Amino acid sequence: MVKITKLSPIQIYRLLPKTNCGKCGEESCMAFAVKLLNLQTTLEKCKPLVEDEKYRKNYEELKKLLKKPVREVYFGPEDRKIVIGGEYVMHRHELTLLNPTVFAIDIEDSASQEDIAKKIEFVKRFKYEYLGRELRLDTMAIRFTSGDVGRFCKVVNFVKDQLGKPLVICSRNPKAIEALGDFLKDERPLIYAATSENWEKVLSICRRYKVPCVLYGAGDLDLLASLVKTFLKYGVEDICLDPGTFPDHLGYTVKMFTTLRWLACEAEFELAGFPLVGVPALVWYANVPDDVKPIYEAAVAASLIIRFADLLIMKSEHAFTYLPLVILRQNFYTDPRRPTTITPGLKTVGNPNELSPVIVTCNFALTYSIVSSDLEKGKVNAYVLVIDTEGYAVDVSVAAGKFNADAVLKALKESGLENKVKHRILIIPGKAAKVASEIEEKTGWKVLVGPIDSSDLPKFIETKWQEALRQFLGTSQGT
Repeated sequence: MVKITKLSPIQIYRLLPKTNCGKCGEESCMAFAVKLLNLQTTLEKCKPLVEDEKYRKNYEELKKLLKKPVREVYFGPEDRKIVIGGEYVMHRHELTLLNPTVFAIDIEDSASQEDIAKKIEFVKRFKYEYLGRELRLDTMAIRFTSGDVGRFCKVVNFVKDQLGKPLVICSRNPKAIEALGDFLKDERPLIYAATSENWEKVLSICRRYKVPCVLYGAGDLDLLASLVKTFLKYGVEDICLDPGTFPDHLGYTVKMFTTLRWLACEAEFELAGFPLVGVPALVWYANVPDDVKPIYEAAVAASLIIRFADLLIMKSEHAFTYLPLVILRQNFYTDPRRPTTITPGLKTVGNPNELSPVIVTCNFALTYSIVSSDLEKGKVNAYVLVIDTEGYAVDVSVAAGKFNADAVLKALKESGLENKVKHRILIIPGKAAKVASEIEEKTGWKVLVGPIDSSDLPKFIETKWQEALRQFLGTSQGT
């Protein structure tokens, strides 16, 4: 297998139809080859390659060339599935990492109805706004601890109905898993886990219901490889690996995860090429003081996020455990080749009305975050019109011609801003002063050139906005 980072566009182009038909949405087959290599499109978009029998051999060869060393596995129904794994490289600087680590919050079926409902609500309500994105927890893992199969089934269905997300089902008792019946078929949960003791019965369940499964081998990579080989032999390919999480031996835990990912991505050992699952929740059963457990669980989880864990089972009910983790995950899984962006469009700060100022900025996530934060600190109610500058900051986007009148006009039309405010005044960044007249001419809106630093925006609005608004409204009324 040739690593994707060592492929060239020419190698891919040679296997494409070379007809430049445009059915993929690109102008040429070479452009399509470049986008394939940059993970910006998929092989299936080349219709001739997929549909024409004469290209079948080339299609299969390209699939092999572009095969991910770490298999992509999903759980949950197709319309709301959660995808894990599917990575090409060990390190994000080599290319990019694709599917962020999933957080599954543990709940025991022996807990009271009140405690279960409370934890579901915690998962649903957890939200943090960061660089224009909402960071959330992903799902829950229901653990069979009651010994009562009937209760287990009721709790699983209750969580499914209340949470509305794909679930992880945790039990080493195959009878408890099998009792879920139609739930397995309809909801396609991730089963945790098949071990050296129960693998035959769990394998049978996976084959019958076509559900993905975690294979568990605590510190024993040979056992994991043996289990993988057996499951593959019987046609179960949607599997994940758990080499064990040892809170008292974090270095050893990290070594196991790193070894498996290295075997998959560097040594091309196919039996290791599956998503990795860690269980920081085990901190709560380790010899750690109770008041330290939420913090230590976060430390274990952080270590495993940057050491290749694709799914983590967590237990803490404290928001402070997860806040640094969701930020770490967001930062770690951004594409290092592209600026971090937010979706262009109209945003609000505070509670703006029809006379509130309109601030224009770029869609570089850090710029938007700073601008909105400065407005919030200054207690300014405003509209923020984010234009598409392809992720460039203001000064760079002005120099590159991305911060221009056409981009502002497009954003204005799509936002419907003219129906939200009585005035026609835009405040643009000081660094974009050179395009002020161009924007006025193209849009028909009056442009105020704001300060260079957005921290001065509140003072600028306090001293300049009301006067500009009075002048505009007076002129409009006079006209």
